[in-house]
Amino acid sequence: MIEFRGVTKVYGKAGKKALDHLDLTVQTGELFGFIGPNGAGKTTSIKILTGILTPTEGETLVDGVSIQREPIRAKKLLGFVPDGADLFERLTGMEYLNFMGDMYDVKADDRKRRIGHYLEMFEMTEAAGTQIRNYSKGMRQKIATIGALIHDPSVWVLDEPMMGLDPRAAFLLKEEMKRQCEAGKTVFFSTHVLEVAEKLCTRIAVIHHGEKVAEGTLEELRSQEHASTLEEIFLDLTGKEEAAEA
Repeated sequence: MIEFRGVTKVYGKAGKKALDHLDLTVQTGELFGFIGPNGAGKTTSIKILTGILTPTEGETLVDGVSIQREPIRAKKLLGFVPDGADLFERLTGMEYLNFMGDMYDVKADDRKRRIGHYLEMFEMTEAAGTQIRNYSKGMRQKIATIGALIHDPSVWVLDEPMMGLDPRAAFLLKEEMKRQCEAGKTVFFSTHVLEVAEKLCTRIAVIHHGEKVAEGTLEELRSQEHASTLEEIFLDLTGKEEAAEA
């Protein structure tokens, strides 16, 4: 379960408000999509949720644990795949995965089994002995994904997870996201690929200028916005101002 409680983030002396009192609850077992235009506040929200940024106001909770008040305990519940994963480039893929296992105190048997399973699934077994600096963008995304799953987190957070992945890898990732939810885990991800959100998510929230402008199942959003596709809903909610300015 994920909760944003009145989360506001203001940047700099100019007081630029990236988030404005965001309230959002993602239930256990949901595959939740978080969409919005560039600069809408998606990545800021995720960085606050995962403890990378501190909110100006409000707090975020993971399975009832505040990331601001109990950061270590909350982070142990999270698996996080950032946008454009910046990894330790001089480590091999296997060294990185074992480092992640050490960070989360994963037992040797569980670590070996999970690493072997995910390396095979994402077709990274042969590349695991190669330094990350020699990986393509897609390979980096795969190894970051495996590293985020190694401790079997109850909440999996992904920021633009399909970026850089080839169609097969993207398919495998989507299937794993569904499996995690079927196992009772929570998956929260941001994406620009509206078709993915439309087909995959149990619920969706749309953020614009730092504010949540819609939330619900696809059917609920369709009825609220009188639109048939998520693309039409998205444009109705976020495109009116830009169209008027143009």
